[in-house]
Amino acid sequence: MSPTHPVDLHLVLTRGARILLALRENTGYADGQWNLPSGKLELGEDALTGMAREAREEIGLRLTPADLRLAATVHIRNPDGHTRIGLVFATALDPSRHGTPINAEPHKCAAINWFPPAALPPDTVPYSAACVQAFLDEVPFARTGFPRLF
Repeated sequence: MSPTHPVDLHLVLTRGARILLALRENTGYADGQWNLPSGKLELGEDALTGMAREAREEIGLRLTPADLRLAATVHIRNPDGHTRIGLVFATALDPSRHGTPINAEPHKCAAINWFPPAALPPDTVPYSAACVQAFLDEVPFARTGFPRLF
């Protein structure tokens, strides 16, 4: 059996000195915790198009691939041992071009709110927190949940 490594797409949307987080609800994963707008890359989809799609579906923004820059790649190992690759894209909100963020999935999201990236809520999904930290540290690659290399 060949291994599969799902590719996740995460958006660090900035507005001044704050980033947008969404409060998960009714999803079966990390409900009651804050996370970045995110989703899975669909089969046959390129990552930039996928991130623009996820931003539209989750927070109603009109992003184009040209609006997005790859800020980091995060390789995570969950407590259950499964691994995932997360591509972290960043963009600064331009309401005149992108629109205003809204909770476009109220059946899966209880709220959206802006937070200082260096002071995330204590109930932030660890995967999202690792993505934000990689963004803040400006590192191209980060790993979390794996044993220390040295």
